[in-house]
Amino acid sequence: MRIRLHGTPAETAAALAALTQVLHIQQVSRPYPDRRSPMFQRIYLHATPREDTCP
Repeated sequence: MRIRLHGTPAETAAALAALTQVLHIQQVSRPYPDRRSPMFQRIYLHATPREDTCP
């Protein structure tokens, strides 16, 4: 699956760390600046569910 994270650099880093607990992160893009507000960024992830967290 492809996931977009949008927020401050600290928020996107925290979200990425949390997602690694339930997803196998295959690829992380470079941070892209937000077009409207320079304090925000976007990063894109390619991920799959981790087998040890699936029911």
